[in-house]
Parts: sequence; C-alpha cells; structure tokens
Amino acid sequence: MSSPHDESSSITTLGTGSGAGEKGLKGDALGLFSSIAIGIASTAPAYSLAATLGLIVVGVGLQAPIITILAFIPMLLIAYAYKELNEVDPDCGTTFTWAARAFGPHTGWMGGWGIIVADVIVMANLAQIAGAYGFQLLGFPGLAGSSLWTTVAGVVWIIVMTAICYVGIEVSAALQRWLLCVEVFMLVLFSVWALVKVYSTHPPAGSLHIAGAWFNPFDVHSSGAFTAGILSAVFIYWGWDTAVSVNEETADKERTPGRAAVISTVLLLLIYALVSTSAQAFAGVGTTGRGLANPANAGDVLSGLGNAVFGSHGFGWFLAKLLIFMVLTSSAASTQTTILPTARTTFSMALHKAIPAKFGEVHRRFLTPTWSTVAMGLVSIAFYVLLVRVSSNVLADSISSVGLGIAFYYGLTGFSCVWYFRRVLTRSVRDFWVKGVMPGLGGVMLLFFFCYAAFDVYAKPSYGFTSVNLPFFGDTGGVTVIGIGSLLLGVVLMFVQRMIQGSWFRNPDVPVSAAER
Repeated sequence: MSSPHDESSSITTLGTGSGAGEKGLKGDALGLFSSIAIGIASTAPAYSLAATLGLIVVGVGLQAPIITILAFIPMLLIAYAYKELNEVDPDCGTTFTWAARAFGPHTGWMGGWGIIVADVIVMANLAQIAGAYGFQLLGFPGLAGSSLWTTVAGVVWIIVMTAICYVGIEVSAALQRWLLCVEVFMLVLFSVWALVKVYSTHPPAGSLHIAGAWFNPFDVHSSGAFTAGILSAVFIYWGWDTAVSVNEETADKERTPGRAAVISTVLLLLIYALVSTSAQAFAGVGTTGRGLANPANAGDVLSGLGNAVFGSHGFGWFLAKLLIFMVLTSSAASTQTTILPTARTTFSMALHKAIPAKFGEVHRRFLTPTWSTVAMGLVSIAFYVLLVRVSSNVLADSISSVGLGIAFYYGLTGFSCVWYFRRVLTRSVRDFWVKGVMPGLGGVMLLFFFCYAAFDVYAKPSYGFTSVNLPFFGDTGGVTVIGIGSLLLGVVLMFVQRMIQGSWFRNPDVPVSAAER
C-alpha cells in the first residue's frame, strides 16, 4: 500500500535542471499568435480601461489620450530589454534570473519578489471586478454591491483560473485566443460607434470633437498630475511580460517570446489610443452625468457608457451587455495570465535554490508547475479575503500601490539588460541602442516615476483612502506604505530564506558566447 507521499510523487517530480529549457516544462506548446494573445490578454485591455481611464481623466483632464500614449514609451523600451535578454537566456524566471546574473543573487531575488508582490496584489482587484461584473451581467445588482457575495464569486474565479493554469499551458492559450479576439472586436466596435454618434448631426449632450490640445502633454496642469497620470497609465500596459515568462514552453524560445512582447505593446498602444480618444469625445470630461471625470464613474467608465453608445433596446441592448461581458472576461482572463508568470517565477527561483524546493515541482502529465501554481492561487485568495475583511479602503490603496511594484521590476530589467551586455555595447550601432540606450532609458524613466510617486505623490496623507502615522516620517499615504512596505518585506524574507536554505543561487558570469550574440 502506497503512502500519501508516494502517491504525490507519482503525480509530480522536481524539474530536471535549472537552466533554460531544462526544467521539465512542456516545450514548443505555444506559437507567436498564442504568445501575443497571452501578452495582450494579461493586460486585460477592457478591464484596465474601465478601471483606469476615469482616474486618468480626473488627474489630467483633456490630456488623457496623450498620457495613455506616452505611457507606451517606457513600456516599449523595457519590452526591448526583455527581447534582448530572452534571446541569450530564455529562462522562465525572467527578471529574477537576469538581474541575478547581472547584479548578483540578492538583486535577482528582489526582482523575482517584485513580480510576486505586484501579481498577488492585483489578483485581489481582478477577483473583485470579476465577481461584481458577473452578478451585474446576470441582472443581480444587489449581489454585485454585496461585499460578501462579490468576495465569494471572486474566490471562485481564482479557483477556476488556477485549475486552468494547472492542467496545461495549451488550454490556457486556447482560452486566451478566443476571449481576446472578441474583446478587441468589442472595444473597436465601441470606439467606432461612439465616434459616429459624436460626428452625427445630433451629437449626444456633453460630447466633444477631437482637438489637437488633447495630444499636447504641456497642457497638463502640473508635473505631479503628469507623473501620477503616467504611472496610472503604465498600469494599463502592464502584463505583456507574461508572453516572455512562458518562454520555455514556446516554440523558438529565444526569439518568439521577445517578438511577442514588443508586438503586444504596439497593439496595446493602438487599442488604448483609439478607446481613450473615442470615449472622451463621446462622454466629455465633465464631473456629472456620463462625464469621465464624474467620481461615480471613476472606477468603471465602460459599463455606464455601453448603454449610452449602443442604446438600451434590441440589438443595442445586446451589444451593451456584451461590452459588460468583455470587462468580466477581461478581468477573468487577466486573473489566469497573472497566475502564469508568478508560478513560473517561483518555479525558476526554486530550481535555482532561491526558495524552497517544493515550488520546483512539475506535473508528470501536464508538465506545468504544480505547487507554484496552487500556491499562487491560495496566497491570492488569502490576501484578497484578508483585505476585504480589513477595509475596502485598504484594498483600494493596495491596488494603487501596484504601480510601484511594476515600475520596480520593469526598471530593474532595463538596468539588467544594460549591464548584462555592457561588454558588447560598442560592437555595433544596433547593440548600442537596443541593448544599451533603449533599456537604460526605460529603466531611468521608471526609476524616476517610482521615486517621485512613492516619496512625493503617494506619500501625501491626503492621497488615496488611508494614511499611516510612521515613526520619524509622520502621517504617510497608505499607497506608499503598502508599496514600499511590501518590497521591504521581500528583503526580510530573502535573508530568512537564505538562513533556512543554507545555500544560495550562485550566478556564473554571462557566457561570452551568449553575451556576444
């Protein structure tokens, strides 16, 4: 009779090695289209616009379209850093592995922790949105407004998406392809339909014709508003790196993931520029009614605009419901694609002996990380339920703090690229720009946004919904406390893990043959 341990061992096994392509994951499972679909779906375009566009408009007014466009620049620069690093080291640990090889194990560990923190925090908001929109779609507004039932529904969403990630990357990719195609179609249809109404003979009340001033960043009223707007807009682009985190399961793993990351950011730019411009033209930036700056609409601008754009009867009613459904599936899809990179980051960290070996188990049949995937789901549920129990205000501020985690590990990746390839930057003009200037500039931009937001904008007690009285610092905004505090927690855990593990991730210098590719 077999013991429980024997039964478990028959299902899972430790990865066979820590090198790229040696971990036991299912190789050649994804092509370019699937990688692009995962990269775009991870950003949850419909959900991100619904939750963030109103906040950007509140901060910068009519310049919201140019802010969403400018936020693309650091994303594209960092996407090239991912592309170049992935070509020579296609490890699913991404920032963790690359930063460790460039700057040492401690920096690498913090890079991996940055990914984990950002993903776990955002899972709480994704789950809440999925739960609330599910009830709204089914016609139960009372349940959608209930903290208890939206929490229950959100937990169910996390469980379902964790199960899908557990059973295989191909199942995940297939679901993402279908959902993304419908989502993008609906966003484009919404935008075109809105613009047609704006430029019709009887435009809706409060609508505006598109003007050149909308695309002039110098018209933003203050540098603080500009920075906060950019950091909020960075959030709507975040997630394309998932296409790189599944690199070891992708065909042509050295080139396809990086190409998918760059293509994803460009496609997102087109989507966001179109939707932000058309939504602003249709609804205006007023603080009442359907205006995008109306505080009542700030957390969700699309569901309210759906009926106004498409109508509330007949086929228009169907399209409005479909738009709500797209926000629901967008948040649900992003829940799934948030689990993927975190599970693979912790999986790689375990095989490199940076965290307990348990996280390095892979399913014998599905060839997916097992405990890393399940642990991500369990931690996300625990964190979500805890925040809901503590305060909805703390939950709201925790979501705002995600921007700090994103800027941290994206910026670190840019700097890692420059240092990783420092010996070959003068080899050619292309190497100088693509391996050096572009990633370095992206890293500097994100470092500036991180510091300015964390120590000025977010640190003000009046920012957000909560504040904390800290020793030596006094009253400090809850967004800064959560964002910086979560990163400092990683420093503590890193040294605790090192004492427990008794060994550490040792990084050889970058192989000359790899760095000179």
